[in-house]
Amino acid sequence: MNPNSKNSESDKFGGGTDSRHHTPPISSHAFIPKQNNTKRWLIALLVFILLIGGCFKLLGVNEKPSENPTDYDPITLLPKKPTSFFKKIGRFVFSGDVTLKGQKNDRVNILLLGVGGEGHDGPQLTDTIMILSIKPSTKQIAMVSVPRDLGVEINGDGPRKINSANALAEKENPGSGPAATQKIIEKIFNIKIDYFIRIDFAAFSEMIDAMGGVTVNVERSFSDYTYPAANYEFQTISFEKGTTTMNGDTALKFARSRHGNNGEGSDFARAYRQQKIIMAAKQKFFSAGTLANPIKIYNLYKTLDKHILTNMDFSEMMALANYGRELNREDVATLVLDNSPDGLLKETYGADGSYLLLPKSGNYSDISKIIQNIFTVITPTNQNTPEQKTEIFTTSTAHIEIQNGTWQAGLAARYEKRLSDKNYKVSTIGNTEIRPQPMSAIYVITTTPPTKDASSLQNDLSIPIRQALPTGVTPSTTTDILIILGEDIHEQ
Repeated sequence: MNPNSKNSESDKFGGGTDSRHHTPPISSHAFIPKQNNTKRWLIALLVFILLIGGCFKLLGVNEKPSENPTDYDPITLLPKKPTSFFKKIGRFVFSGDVTLKGQKNDRVNILLLGVGGEGHDGPQLTDTIMILSIKPSTKQIAMVSVPRDLGVEINGDGPRKINSANALAEKENPGSGPAATQKIIEKIFNIKIDYFIRIDFAAFSEMIDAMGGVTVNVERSFSDYTYPAANYEFQTISFEKGTTTMNGDTALKFARSRHGNNGEGSDFARAYRQQKIIMAAKQKFFSAGTLANPIKIYNLYKTLDKHILTNMDFSEMMALANYGRELNREDVATLVLDNSPDGLLKETYGADGSYLLLPKSGNYSDISKIIQNIFTVITPTNQNTPEQKTEIFTTSTAHIEIQNGTWQAGLAARYEKRLSDKNYKVSTIGNTEIRPQPMSAIYVITTTPPTKDASSLQNDLSIPIRQALPTGVTPSTTTDILIILGEDIHEQ
């Protein structure tokens, strides 16, 4: 037998070595040790998975979360887990979980805009502007209501009412209004807005009805005698103190009313009511048998497509809904920017005579800091709420004058009796020299009376405080506060 042949066979199958060779060369067919073999198989498997994942990526499989509502679990609101082997691999390589913008920074900011829509006066003027913030790590919510009369620069012109930003942009480029308003909000408050949602009155009402109504605690009874009606007319609406369930139309009136009595006659009081409706809707949304279902949400969204405009994908809506399920309803920080004595804004007038609100400090830096740190600055125990802002008024030391600017006989005398019953000191009543006066107003004539006197009168009479006296109006020399009863007054 050929010894070389024998050694070759021995080397081939891992046998002994010939004494004539110090270190036999390893053949290309040599057997791989078990440990290295296992490692190579693991590497090969990983490469295979990555290749398969790459194929899925090229085919668009599982790269982007689904926009199909049937792909979401109706209980968890999360994307359903894949069932097939290859889909599981695709999910493993490219996760289908949705990450909301701002989530990595632990702050998701959503701009909520409300407009009248078709059939309403000024259909694209923003009736409601609110910043809704979510802190994912703590499940906290914050709501900041921005008054529609806030003076801002729009397209290089200003100051102008912020509620016109959406309308002006829509006129130039339909569909661009929310983004234009978003840019202004981001600039003046120095925050990043991740999403916007614009909704009109029709969609608001229908969404509330789709939930089966919302339950709201009305803090105090009030009536509004000049609530808008069809054909540019007015109607009277009233709400009684207590807990009540509202349908869509009633909830819209509650959130929209601007001229209510009993302290509910301002944009700021309305902002508080709007925040109440949002929180009530949030609670009802996640109750059993309502809209917290992917198919119901999708169908309603498609039905109201012409009435809602947003930059959120459906998958992001579902992610937001899933967050909403876990958010702490009791831990809500709320802020309404207003011109109250302790507020951050002051009244002024634009070049065209329009009523505006501007920062008391002269710029938006202080307001920006509060909004940026709202989860620590505003807490559920020290929130900016109407109950805390309204002081209990006992006896006024201010000399109050009432002038009747209408042709209603005895109006000033009736208001004198009303204020005297509340311990106000009315020194003088009479008529304005020029009648009629179009607007009712409260004017602080001297610096003697404490600011709370005028503020209390504003709450009790639902009449705004203004600065510049109208032409032809002259107060008495002893007057501290002058009340003008104009044509817009509605006796209570």
